[in-house]
Amino acid sequence: MSTAGERPEWAPPALNQERMRAALRSLELTVRGRLDGLLQGNHLGLVPGPGTEPGEARPYQPGDDVRRMDWSVTARTTEPHIRETIADRELETWVALDLSASLDFGTAACTKRELAIAGTAAVAHLTRGGGNRLGAVVSNGEQLTRHPARGGGDHTRALLRRVAETPHPPEGVQGDLAALVEALRRPPRRRGLAVVVSDFLGSVDWQRAMRGLAARHSLLAVEVVDPRDLELPEVGEVLLSDPETGKQREVRTTPVLRREFAAAASAHRERVAAELRRLGAAHLVLRTDSDWIADIVRFVVARKRGWSGGVA
Repeated sequence: MSTAGERPEWAPPALNQERMRAALRSLELTVRGRLDGLLQGNHLGLVPGPGTEPGEARPYQPGDDVRRMDWSVTARTTEPHIRETIADRELETWVALDLSASLDFGTAACTKRELAIAGTAAVAHLTRGGGNRLGAVVSNGEQLTRHPARGGGDHTRALLRRVAETPHPPEGVQGDLAALVEALRRPPRRRGLAVVVSDFLGSVDWQRAMRGLAARHSLLAVEVVDPRDLELPEVGEVLLSDPETGKQREVRTTPVLRREFAAAASAHRERVAAELRRLGAAHLVLRTDSDWIADIVRFVVARKRGWSGGVA
């Protein structure tokens, strides 16, 4: 199925280096301009979580983590209280970025690969400053590349450029998300934020590696979705191709086939979401046919409100 729709200005083109830099600069300005206009503060709390220093006690609110219950204050006041903690001011963020062949696809404003890179840029922006560092492990299924964690805007821009320059995998090369997550997990890194960016298609065999990652770090899963991952259009005869195996099949998109495809896609997404909930991971869904920056803003605001007991 061919890609349709207009490519956004920030989409990294597979052309010369000058155009690549211009596209990434446009992406940086888009992320910075809109996020700074909608969210306030240097430490925006992409995935709010406990720090290492104790803070103030406050009354328990439904949805609070019971592991933070302050039993001494609860006993004195006869009302359940939890103990806030002060977030660490220096954060090390590592991104595991899946750029396998299934992401070289898109039928809306951009491809999933372009959206995955854009989501990584947003993560970089939301975790910048204050001595924070950003590193990445990137895989296209054929090769895996590590980019060391460092701080500063120059490093972030250079990292995003190298990520965008990751070669597209040849047809028939399968991605391995479990191996990518394991590469992020080992060797062990200092506690921080781990971000896994993928379309999470295929086998759900990454639970064990993700569980090990979640045991040490705050974990954010960014799921990149295209409308055609969810349903087939009513177009009659269509040639379906699996870029990771090279297999092709010509089918007629009958109502029965479309219902079965949609049901299978929905069941897979529900299983992915359930596994991520079981791991305690934050789950952000970005769609190629949606305003992805607005989706990120809603996600961040909801996380901050949930962590603060309903106060935004």
